[in-house]
Amino acid sequence: MSLRLTILWIWKLIDPLFYSCSRLHYIYDDKNNQSVFRVRITKYKGENFTLSDGTMINRNDLLLKIHLHNVRLLNDYVRIKNDLKRARLMYKLVLNSMPLLASYLKAHPEEANIKGIIGITTINKGIRSLGFDSIPPANRLYRYIKKLGQLPISLLSSNSYKHFQKNGLTYLFLSKEKLYEKYGRNSSIK
Repeated sequence: MSLRLTILWIWKLIDPLFYSCSRLHYIYDDKNNQSVFRVRITKYKGENFTLSDGTMINRNDLLLKIHLHNVRLLNDYVRIKNDLKRARLMYKLVLNSMPLLASYLKAHPEEANIKGIIGITTINKGIRSLGFDSIPPANRLYRYIKKLGQLPISLLSSNSYKHFQKNGLTYLFLSKEKLYEKYGRNSSIK
């Protein structure tokens, strides 16, 4: 067994513990299939700014924070050697999960107070076509620490450290209104 597969196997064992401590929630469709997102409500602590659709994001606004279920994604494509095929698979999985995200937010008890979606990533390709705005975090130390935290994921998912170095860390934002407009189909969730 390769080192990469061994690390992934250990991660799969540890992931349930991380999940139970993280306040994250899975999103399911009406057939009890999981989306690629795990989510939680958070207060935004960065700089104020305006999204491309005019939505103002201010310090302490409530946002739905999305986390990719990385161990699941890595397990799905660990044997795919072609980076382009991996990227296409990830894009498709995220795209297919977006309507579930919209349904989850619509049904959330805090929906009226939540302004939108936030994520943080080094994956920067395809995010605009999904509807996200990308903004680099203003604090350099925060960027460094967060990017360092994403190094293991990047090394497991790519064959190159150069790939990790060239991609900058960015916040992904999507306003609630844009999420509903683009993905607000009637999907039932649990």
